[in-house]
Amino acid sequence: MLLKSDIEVAYESQRLDIAVKRNAISRKYLNQYAATSSHIEIVSGVRRCGKSTLLLQLIQQKFSGSAYFNFEEPQTFGFEKNDFSKLFEVMGNKRKAYFFDEIQTIEGWEIFIRSLHDKGKKIFVTGSNSSMLSKELGTRLTGRYLQHELFPFSYSEFLVYLHLKNNSKNFINYLNTGGFPEYINQRRKEILHQLFRDILYRDIAIRYGIKNKYELEQIGLFLLSNVAKETSFNSLKKILDFASTTTVSDYVGWFQDSYLLFLVPRFSYSAKSMMINPKKVYAIDTGLIKANTLSRSDDVGRLLENAVFLHFRRTKFKINYFKGKGECDFILFDKNKFVGAIQVCTNINSENKNREINDLIEALNFF
Repeated sequence: MLLKSDIEVAYESQRLDIAVKRNAISRKYLNQYAATSSHIEIVSGVRRCGKSTLLLQLIQQKFSGSAYFNFEEPQTFGFEKNDFSKLFEVMGNKRKAYFFDEIQTIEGWEIFIRSLHDKGKKIFVTGSNSSMLSKELGTRLTGRYLQHELFPFSYSEFLVYLHLKNNSKNFINYLNTGGFPEYINQRRKEILHQLFRDILYRDIAIRYGIKNKYELEQIGLFLLSNVAKETSFNSLKKILDFASTTTVSDYVGWFQDSYLLFLVPRFSYSAKSMMINPKKVYAIDTGLIKANTLSRSDDVGRLLENAVFLHFRRTKFKINYFKGKGECDFILFDKNKFVGAIQVCTNINSENKNREINDLIEALNFF
């Protein structure tokens, strides 16, 4: 619990820091935002992908004079749900909008947000854990919110950010660098090393009370090293010598909740088969993969496939992969209707041409 005076100091300190960097680019969400919406706006995404900057851009461009509070700042340590009433007193009752950054770290946040919404306030919330946000939103805020996802920079945003032209050299640069703004600016690998550890320890280990942090890091690094490959909970248990598949399942679920990793299921008309068949794993960012894993001869191929996955993950499409006699990398559905099949290759040559095309045609014929 914090004193009101402590909250006031933290709020004023953050208010003075509200300034967008000169080279911050306009994200897709900002361009599409409808200022007339009365819903609570929820922006979720991996840490350090630009959520805070997005809020500050919204304040600067559309909601000047609004209230902003970041719950991950050191001054907010010890903040509890009973402190929300003090925070609102400090912010004041007549703000144009209220912005809350990483609010899911505070138990009972959704009750406070609902009370503000009931008062007719415009509210923006960010968070780096999709499951925790969804759980509270579903129980307390049904029908009252719109949820959006923010990712690290796409390739097109990368080009705009660095004022580059679209060519193969810059695309390879993007695959190796990824889209985290801080790393793009400084190109120091320790930034992505620390980001990986922050996700593991702050977003997962502390939040879920995990004592065996070595196991958590071991499975995280293994999956990052094997993006674009099939995996299953049982195979991970055997390879990493874990005690149970339940532990593996929990860890992988938490990786997905924190936006570190994604699992793509093999297509089947049977829900049970979809659940038990091996899944392919992808990561939130190609630069994060490159910085935290050993270089391999197939780096460009797997990074390219991961980048293609992220491109479609940003869209409304549901993604599977297809496996029959051969394998097709991505099958896309829109509202359960098949819309396309994607095969990813860095090179087409005499050795792989027939295989890659035939595997693609097999998937197309199936649908």
